[in-house]
Amino acid sequence: MAKMRAVQVPKAGGAFELVERDIPQPLAGHVLIKVQACGICHSDSLVKEGHWPGVQYPRVPGHEVAGVIDTVGPGVTNWKVGQRVGVGWYGGHCGECKSCRKGDFVTCQKGLIVGISYDGGYADYMIAPTQALALIPDELKAAEAGPLLCAGITTFNALRNSAARTGDVVAILGIGGLGHLGVQFAKRMGFKTVAIARGKEKEELAKKLGAHHYIDSKASNVAEELKKLGGAKVILATVTNSDAMAATIGGLDVDGTLIILGASADPFTFSGLQLIGTRLAIKGWPSGTAIDSEDTLKFSVLTDVRSMNEEFPLERASEAYERMMSGSAKFRVVLTTGK
Repeated sequence: MAKMRAVQVPKAGGAFELVERDIPQPLAGHVLIKVQACGICHSDSLVKEGHWPGVQYPRVPGHEVAGVIDTVGPGVTNWKVGQRVGVGWYGGHCGECKSCRKGDFVTCQKGLIVGISYDGGYADYMIAPTQALALIPDELKAAEAGPLLCAGITTFNALRNSAARTGDVVAILGIGGLGHLGVQFAKRMGFKTVAIARGKEKEELAKKLGAHHYIDSKASNVAEELKKLGGAKVILATVTNSDAMAATIGGLDVDGTLIILGASADPFTFSGLQLIGTRLAIKGWPSGTAIDSEDTLKFSVLTDVRSMNEEFPLERASEAYERMMSGSAKFRVVLTTGK
């Protein structure tokens, strides 16, 4: 049987292993993807360190996958060999729970997650259900598409589903893996875009990405600076620092919303009085379904949004992961297979 390379986590907290496996064959309703690129996301640490309950090891992580359909399983008629496809965090839904019956597949009570529920893209090949497939436009290289299927869709989908309208002030808290894409999307959606980060060193990049204004959170009061600009309709929090998030709430305009994307278990403190008087809201946002991924990719092509990436070959996955976890990467780390 033909073989492939895969980078697996053998057990919770275990070191990455580059192993040889048989190339799997897709079952009904699934396809075999020849992986060309896979982004490394901070959420991959949930598998690596065993923080996600119920993961079956060994497990191959990776949910920013871009590649080509190699084989289709029985009964698959709407996807063809050779199509360029990607899969992100959303990995399929049950179709039976309350959320699915409402058509809200991303909040499925039994939802599958790529690289957690089943093996992901740190490999030469992977299996995915057709529910999870998104077409990749020809204009995007595989390494460009990968990060857009997680960091991209999360920021894009949160903004387009928010209450912000063209011309409103929208602030992006944090200029990192998520934030550098959030600034680009906000600008191209027609928002008055404000970038917020620690220190002056990111101001030039933020302006280059499209920010109309930059707030240095070390040198000024973020809430006061946002109020000077008219108040933010939306603050997109891409950081994981709870204090940094809480410090922005006073900068929201009437009916403004703080949307939390940065995954953190740390609580943050705010006063109910801050919310009541001007009808403020705090909410979280998950990524989106496969069609949302397609929309993200199309919009990125249409408006020239691109992720800033550092690329590593698959066999250097451990080094690439540590680069991402260190926070030193500018800004996403992507594995390439050479396929």
